[in-house]
Amino acid sequence: MRERADLTGDEVADRLKWSASKVSRIETAKTNPRRSDVEALVDLYGVGEDKRRELLDLHRDAMRKGWWEEYKDALPEQYTTLLGLEAEASFERNWEPQIVPGLFQTEEYAEEVIRATQMITRIPPGDVRTRIEARLARQRLLLQDRSLTIWVVMDESAMLRRFGGATVMRKQIERLVEVSRLPNVRLQVLPQEGFHPVNTGSFIHLQFPEFHEVVYLELLHSARWVEEPHEVYGYQLAFEQLQAQALGPEASRELMEKTIDHWK
Repeated sequence: MRERADLTGDEVADRLKWSASKVSRIETAKTNPRRSDVEALVDLYGVGEDKRRELLDLHRDAMRKGWWEEYKDALPEQYTTLLGLEAEASFERNWEPQIVPGLFQTEEYAEEVIRATQMITRIPPGDVRTRIEARLARQRLLLQDRSLTIWVVMDESAMLRRFGGATVMRKQIERLVEVSRLPNVRLQVLPQEGFHPVNTGSFIHLQFPEFHEVVYLELLHSARWVEEPHEVYGYQLAFEQLQAQALGPEASRELMEKTIDHWK
């Protein structure tokens, strides 16, 4: 496409304000381009809408399948299984009673959360940075993937429990407000003064177009999967109870915005 546009690699780099080596690495498959990189290239090359859509779909599929491989040595086996299943899921429900869900964490907040449990869970110091990078990569993939609907209910206390300083918390809640507006995200907050219908720890319930549903439970030193249909259905009912008692998306966003003031 570059050649058909009568451009050299150096000219592409100059127009996009990239390095020439970046263009070369993308063309020789030495690096995975971001979606924004693909969009910039096809715009520059004057690609038609059908081909543009095809390339962006290819990029999405390439990122979905196996993106976690470069991080797996620093991640628990069950967690890498979660990442693989999320890449195939069409619907994700997540209840989080204690901390901000990993999908919505800022880099600074994620680092504080991981370091807070580092000694207990015996995470090697060298793996902390890799786990943070994996968490951010997971976010980039799933939050821009409109084929996956993400429905989260989070306890209000997660916004009040401090990880890091006030600045970390304020930016984290601002991030929650931001992601709550994404078209494939539904974020609800269970208020502290409200009725708490289910006394259970966090869980992620995944639904697939072709596979049976599963639930992921993360424990202190391990994780486990729930696959028996009647047990999975129990978690679905639990989530329905939680979301019914939680504030709606708009009211939840208003509460988040008020909580930002708490950390000023």
